[in-house]
Amino acid sequence: MKSNRSKKYIIGFAVAFLLPLSFYLIAILKGKDKLSLPKHYRLIALDTITVNQHSYQDSIFYQVPDITLTNQLGKVVQLNQDLKNKVLVIQFLFTNCNSVCPAITKNMGVLQKAFKKNDTLVQLISITVDPARDSVSALRAYAERFHVNHDRWWLLTGDKQAIYKYAKEDLELQIGNGDGGVEDLVHSDKLVVLDEQRVIRGYYKASDPFDLKRCADDVVLIGMEKKRKHSLKIK
Repeated sequence: MKSNRSKKYIIGFAVAFLLPLSFYLIAILKGKDKLSLPKHYRLIALDTITVNQHSYQDSIFYQVPDITLTNQLGKVVQLNQDLKNKVLVIQFLFTNCNSVCPAITKNMGVLQKAFKKNDTLVQLISITVDPARDSVSALRAYAERFHVNHDRWWLLTGDKQAIYKYAKEDLELQIGNGDGGVEDLVHSDKLVVLDEQRVIRGYYKASDPFDLKRCADDVVLIGMEKKRKHSLKIK
């Protein structure tokens, strides 16, 4: 009984520690003209635009293309099309992994708790690197094991070639080819954040609590960036 109370205390402390940008800090940031926003990754071009006879350089960043996968409820989904207005936090795993995957998944669970009251801002995404073994039912069981909110956190399987291309080429993660059995299923321990334009905005070490908090804070900042842009358009 004491052990259970200790675990609950540790989880509660972790959520409190992770809670993205305290309300006090957000209030301060909202009052500033400029925010220190998460950087954009994968610059592909510089475009020159002219406004009122003044020329400016506009940076163009790679936009991660859509991918079609199947979630733990058996629903076919498209990450870009179905989650248009959400920030994505993406990780890779496989359910038979007994090394880093359970710890990373628990940390994703901490993110889920941290955004419980603001669950329209972000969608958590876990994609298997072992789709041959990770069926919908296997992902559903894994989701139940880690108390996943099925609406706010998708565990996804699908075409192996598409998944590996998405991870290696689009997200630029270092993972194996997955052709040599379970022992070859090397995958990144990084979380990747995509903004609503599907531009990469950050990489975070999922096992590092400080990096995890930085991830949560950056998601909030990206959300504030989106609101500020919307406000400027209205004006």
